[in-house]
Amino acid sequence: MEYPRRLLTEGESVVHEFHSHWRLLVIPAFWALVGLAVIVLTWTWLPPDEPIVDWIVTAAGIGIILFWGFRPFINWFFRMYVLTTERLIVRSGVIARRGFEIPLENINDVRFSQNILERLLSSGDLLIESAGEQGQSRFADIPEPEAFQSEIYRVREQRAAELAGAAVDPASKLEMLARLHRQGVISDEEFESKRRSLFDQI
Repeated sequence: MEYPRRLLTEGESVVHEFHSHWRLLVIPAFWALVGLAVIVLTWTWLPPDEPIVDWIVTAAGIGIILFWGFRPFINWFFRMYVLTTERLIVRSGVIARRGFEIPLENINDVRFSQNILERLLSSGDLLIESAGEQGQSRFADIPEPEAFQSEIYRVREQRAAELAGAAVDPASKLEMLARLHRQGVISDEEFESKRRSLFDQI
C-alpha cells in the first residue's frame, strides 16, 4: 500500500514509506493457524454424526481466524509511516482514517530505543520531539529505527537548506548553481533545468 501521491504538495516527494515491523504479525499468524487447525480437525476427527457440533466448532475456528488473525493484519497493513522531503506522516485506520503530520522544520530531536530482542530483529521505537501541538510522538515497533533516525536528520537538513536558500535572491542562486555545475556536482541537464527556473524568478 502506497501513500497517495495526490496528497503531496507541489515539489514534494516521498523519501521513505513503510509499515510497522513484521514481528507484529507473528502472533496473528499463530492464531490464524490455530483457527485453521480447529476447522480441519473438526471435519477429520470428530464423529460425522454430530453436524451441529461440527458447525459450532467451525464457527469458533473462523472467529479465531478473523478476530485474532485477520483483524491485526488489516490494522498493520493500513498503518503507514511516510517520510517526505517536507514532513513526517503517520496514517492508520481502515474505514475511519486518522493520522498526524510533523513538518521537518519543527523536529527538534529524534531518539531511538531497542531491547535485546528488538536489536536482533532490527526493530525498535522512535521518540520524536517537535515544536507545536505534538510535543513528543512515539513510533513503536518500526523497522531499522537507527537508520530511520539518520534518514530523518538527513532529510531535515536538506529541508533547512532549501528554506534558507529560498531567502537568497535569484542572482545569488544562479552564481551558486554555476559553481556547482563547474565542480561537477550537478549534471548538464540538472543545471539547464534549474537555470531556466531561476531565470523565471528574475
